[in-house]
Amino acid sequence: MDVFPIIVPFCNKLKSINFYLVRYQDSLILIDAGMDTEDCWHSLQEILKENHYTLTDISAILLTHHHTDHIGLVNRIVSANPIPVYAHPRAIPILQRDSEYIKMREEFFRNLYRRMGCGKFGDRQVIDLHNPILLTEDKKIECEIQVAQDLLFDFDILDIPGHAPDQIAFYNRKCKWLFSGDLLIAHMDINAFIEPYLDGVRTNSLIQQKHSLEKCISLNVEFIFSGHGDILQNPVNILKERIIGLDEKAKIYLNIIKSGISTGNDIARLRFNERYEKQFFNIMSEIIGYLDYLEIQGEINKEMENGIWQYY
Repeated sequence: MDVFPIIVPFCNKLKSINFYLVRYQDSLILIDAGMDTEDCWHSLQEILKENHYTLTDISAILLTHHHTDHIGLVNRIVSANPIPVYAHPRAIPILQRDSEYIKMREEFFRNLYRRMGCGKFGDRQVIDLHNPILLTEDKKIECEIQVAQDLLFDFDILDIPGHAPDQIAFYNRKCKWLFSGDLLIAHMDINAFIEPYLDGVRTNSLIQQKHSLEKCISLNVEFIFSGHGDILQNPVNILKERIIGLDEKAKIYLNIIKSGISTGNDIARLRFNERYEKQFFNIMSEIIGYLDYLEIQGEINKEMENGIWQYY
């Protein structure tokens, strides 16, 4: 098995968009598909050419999760080369922009933000077309999507939810290589996002992220091929650091609650100040994730008052 990384520089905190061509026996597999940009498209073409391949040599696309910076080139590739695309079953209605799912998801976030005390500002975030809560039709995957199950091209398929409920990793036992999407990004903190399951139940994203990190530690992987930033060699220490950091940050939120700040909205505004409105979705995911984590640990409780959760 050989890997040909496609690393596309990106001018924000992600640093780069990473996706990977993998040669396995007679197959050439693309793991994730970058963003739908000319930079990603040209970078894919260049790596193919450098290794004496063309677009039609790609045998399949494996997606780690549904986010647009991992699926961007799927439609372009499949329109030129109709190959199978694999993803977690939870990703399929999202990738296909199922209307019932999108309607449920918007209502889910509207209710969630109201219960966190975000008021009219939270309502506006659900309406705002630039917010990542909304799944726009122009990002729909046009081809049929197949379910990634158990074993594909000598990769074990591992559930690693947290960053997204549909996130999976592709693990080769012989090489001890793990293609893990956005589970672990070397230069970034934990990035667990709150989402609904397909039935509308809220994910415990931070707890899932911790379990996924622990799962990767147990594998004793030699390389993690991340969706952004550096490829990580012997990543066990950084995996452990993320878990330690999670518990340390939980103590910060516990102390805020002990000081008398009781709603998700007020905690977010206190901790993030002006960043609250600019990065609302990410910040509220972090706040809610840690509130869930502390509640399940038995460190805090909550009561509903006038439709808003009060934590204490």
